Amino acid sequence: MLVNDMIHGLYPEAVTIGEDVSGMPTFCLPVQDGGVGFDYRLHMAVADKWIELLKKRDEDWKMSDIVYTLVNRRWLEKCVVYAESHDQALVGDKTIAFWLMDKDMYDFMSLDRPSTPIIDRGIALHKMIRLITMGLGGEGYLNFMGNEFGHPEWIDFPRGEQHLPSGKVIPGNNFSYDKCRRRFDLGDADYLRYKGMQQFDQAMQHVEAKYGFMTSEHQYISRKDEGERVIVFERGNLVFVFNFHWHESYCGYRVGCSKPGKYKIVLDSDDLLFGGFNRLNHDVEFFSTEGWYDNRPRSLLVYAPNRTAVVYGLVEDEPKATGNLQLTENVKNC
Repeated sequence: MLVNDMIHGLYPEAVTIGEDVSGMPTFCLPVQDGGVGFDYRLHMAVADKWIELLKKRDEDWKMSDIVYTLVNRRWLEKCVVYAESHDQALVGDKTIAFWLMDKDMYDFMSLDRPSTPIIDRGIALHKMIRLITMGLGGEGYLNFMGNEFGHPEWIDFPRGEQHLPSGKVIPGNNFSYDKCRRRFDLGDADYLRYKGMQQFDQAMQHVEAKYGFMTSEHQYISRKDEGERVIVFERGNLVFVFNFHWHESYCGYRVGCSKPGKYKIVLDSDDLLFGGFNRLNHDVEFFSTEGWYDNRPRSLLVYAPNRTAVVYGLVEDEPKATGNLQLTENVKNC
């Protein structure tokens, strides 16, 4: 409390972020209101939840479990969320990319050879995990260096053997610097699939910078369907549609929305640029139709390919059209 009070008193523009797993009340309330005084807290449960899910089959993932973990925070208590951190990148654990693709990352990330089902699944889910974490998990987003493009290896600092008082010996690595690095060149290499993953991360940041959805007060989850494996939610003027199903794609899929008008795709994880299969036409326009659906006053018809995340943005400066045009245009996607 004292440190936060001092920092904010001397540097009003400063931001303090607290790390707390206890759920301590008043953690992010100002000191003058009886709080601890942090501006943000780390949303630490999310990374552990993803590792827990990655140890399961796709068929065992629960949409409601994902959503609950991401939104389980106090109203108006700002959080910094992350899909993974240094804990997963250090020796002894595995990053999300490595959990998804494992040894295939060493042989099949080059664009001059065919991919594998493991690589295709891994790249698709890696993008979806990061976007839904950013979209629902908090008001700030954290990334550990290299994870934005799925860095294939862990970090191991030079160390010798440790002899504990109990007599246990923890092996060292002979003070090796071999894994004491981050291969940032992988994300920039035109001939590797890592570049598409990095460009998707850049696109996520661009969408947030343009629309400011993470700081929007409007957030509504309209669908978490366990059978179809679909999650739909609104944040700001954007509608997010996630299809986690491993083989089912949905044509003419109705999703709820709150605001009337014309929507366009502003981010598509299936874009070729991001290592996807280019199953969506970005020139298609989507027009809202009146009528309650999923507790929303309006709805859209979209195409939701399997293992994709698509963000639809409201085009506010153009007039809306009729619902009939929506269906005609949308069929072109299928």
